[in-house]
Amino acid sequence: MKKNDYLYHPYKAQRMSTISKKGMVATSQPLASQAGLDMLKKGGNAIDAAIATAAALTVVEPTSNGIGGDAFALVWVKDKLYGLNSSGHSPSSISIDDLRSRGYEAIPKYGLTPVTVPGAPGAWAELSRRFGKLPLTEVLAPAIDYANNGFPVSPVLGKFWHTGVEKFKTELKGEEFEHWFETFAPKGKAPRIGELWKSQNHADTLRKIAESNAEAFYHGELADKIDAFSRKHNGYIRKEDLINFKPEWVDPISVNYRGYDVWEIPPNGQGLVALSALNIMNGFNHLHKEDVTTYHCQIEAMKLAFADGQKFIADANHMNVEVDQLLSSHYAQERRALIGEEALVPEAGVPPKGGTVYLAAADEEGNMVSFIQSNYMGFGAGVVIPGTGISLQNRGHNFSMDPNHVNALGGNKRSYHTIIPGFLTKDNKAVGPFGVMGGFMQPQGHMQVIMNTIDFNLNPQAALDAPRWQWMKEKTVYVEPDFPSHIAQALYRKGHEIEVQLNGDGFGRGQMILRDENTGVLFGGTESRTDGTISAY
Repeated sequence: MKKNDYLYHPYKAQRMSTISKKGMVATSQPLASQAGLDMLKKGGNAIDAAIATAAALTVVEPTSNGIGGDAFALVWVKDKLYGLNSSGHSPSSISIDDLRSRGYEAIPKYGLTPVTVPGAPGAWAELSRRFGKLPLTEVLAPAIDYANNGFPVSPVLGKFWHTGVEKFKTELKGEEFEHWFETFAPKGKAPRIGELWKSQNHADTLRKIAESNAEAFYHGELADKIDAFSRKHNGYIRKEDLINFKPEWVDPISVNYRGYDVWEIPPNGQGLVALSALNIMNGFNHLHKEDVTTYHCQIEAMKLAFADGQKFIADANHMNVEVDQLLSSHYAQERRALIGEEALVPEAGVPPKGGTVYLAAADEEGNMVSFIQSNYMGFGAGVVIPGTGISLQNRGHNFSMDPNHVNALGGNKRSYHTIIPGFLTKDNKAVGPFGVMGGFMQPQGHMQVIMNTIDFNLNPQAALDAPRWQWMKEKTVYVEPDFPSHIAQALYRKGHEIEVQLNGDGFGRGQMILRDENTGVLFGGTESRTDGTISAY
């Protein structure tokens, strides 16, 4: 197989990749990717394009992310990969004991209680400050325009919007949720597909963030409004929590998989799970795409990786196991040895001591960005701060109420985080960004897409289009409707409890851009599972 053959190799009747030279933006909403491309055409770089796309996504895909969510990024600039963790910490005043005194035995999904400090605006400002070429006011202009003047709701977005509104009508009761319904269901229902939706409050907030480089959000009037609403409804978050937040530059973590380095953000993100699974798969050779042994080993490796992740991943300052220990070849060999012919119920090992939107952007200079942001569980906490359009996330739901757990709820802590951007390099040179959104599907999607690319030589579009599986718990595995039936039956005979998901939801939605080292040509793929498109020139 020739070098970079995965860029060209077709997969059955799947769509081929989008190809361009000067620049490319791939995400789940055509209008958002176009906003990013506009920045490239104005002389901006891939970082400017990523920020513009991310901000636009808070408007044109509010079912998955918002101004009140978190963000992570992997950024390739001048032959170096940088990691940005812009996930917010819990309010300083929150505690397990206080929640229990309020009658909670578990952390609620909705309302102000699970709200953590939003990191997305800080990520935009920090990326712009360090690597951007254009002013933030120009970069956020398309998002502001969409919020001001409206945009027509696209098909997949409309489906999820309707589902979210109907769910919240049943589950959200009380004054603190009224502003959410006023914002996202102004006529008592979700906007129809093709109907225009806009939010002047959202536009005003984006403008204030742009003009102040996010200072208004963390130190100014927007912080005051979040504080006031939280106090009014007995929430925990305060202006001091916002003031104390700063995005953190981190060293990305990686494993070498068949000659390629696969990169993720270190904990508190769950990218470690994807790397652990790939590390286990490193020991299996001569794999074939449509072979039951391949799927069986993938599922078993992922189960083992998740068991470790859910036991050990937390705020990096509170973990009791080093990342290097979990990613050591010796530990991967130990975990691999547990995989037999039959499906197992996974348990965490003993390492040696020692809902989301995704986008990818690339420019002609070789800069590349893998960026992800989310409110969690679709619309997040179901809380909109009055007069701002800020829809808050509910990441606090991922904390544990067990005081002895590494991810135990506490003040000023980052929770176990589901959103993860990925990046691929080879021989210290960029190959490209990739990502798959969708809660706990994300590391599973990462592994499947990377193996489709590296092991099975699929082009980016085919690697994303290929049917997926998702391990849920114990021996339960969901598969898409077009998953090969003979493989599903063979997995069942190995003890896997296979369930076909006829609605096809829940298997992630991703993007990938790969760069040909010799020519600089960009090859992009985006999801057939969403309204996604690639804007390129």
